[in-house]
Amino acid sequence: MKRLFKGLPWTSLLLLSAAGTALAAHPLITDDAGTVGKGSVQIELNYQYTHAKNEGVREDEHEVESVVTYGLLDHVDLVLALPVLFTRADEEGFRDREEGVGDMSFEVKWRFYEREGLGLALKPGITIPTGEEDRGLGAGRVGATAFFIATQEWEPFAFHFNLGYMRNENKVDERKDLYHVSLAAEWEAAPWVTVVGNLGAEADTDRGSDTPAAFLLGGLIFPVTEWLELDVGVKAGLTRPEGDYSLLAGMCFHF
Repeated sequence: MKRLFKGLPWTSLLLLSAAGTALAAHPLITDDAGTVGKGSVQIELNYQYTHAKNEGVREDEHEVESVVTYGLLDHVDLVLALPVLFTRADEEGFRDREEGVGDMSFEVKWRFYEREGLGLALKPGITIPTGEEDRGLGAGRVGATAFFIATQEWEPFAFHFNLGYMRNENKVDERKDLYHVSLAAEWEAAPWVTVVGNLGAEADTDRGSDTPAAFLLGGLIFPVTEWLELDVGVKAGLTRPEGDYSLLAGMCFHF
């Protein structure tokens, strides 16, 4: 079958989705340095629709991701994430559709410093090739990620910084060494809503491109109860390797 998924780096999106949003206050891409606490469980159900049009190819992806976080210690979390993808590409009347499980990720977050509103954490992880690479749903090989995370809180504001490296081992001829850098801000505008913003960039998986995939994101988080949060967001691509735009929504349960 002719493959059309060439304009948008889907494998990179899967890596960053796993590595960048496992505990971040969705819809943010940038993670925060917080942990859930010993014995606590957090379950996230997140949705993202991404649209891109490049060189005459229109690409659309729907992603539903499930993320489970368990507090092994007060300062150490175990995080497991699994995306399910629905992709479609159209070029000159030819349509290509795929759906299925993407690559699973497993991460450990260690918050090693916390004082006067400043938190620092490290989050290494691996990606497990549960998605079929020949259908554009995964990389085909085990990959690795490592992130440095910093959070500074000045109520009612919080600021987050991420610097990450991703070893994109793959069977689809993509760039293997990827980076990620991003900044995010949160403003608790009222007890019932938090306004969030996010700016970031990461290396393009296309070996022939030196242009990073850069994005700008804005969203709202609604704390419905002590154990449930809802959120919505919009992400815009600032460079060609990034999708033109994404729509995001999610829910987070705390136990």
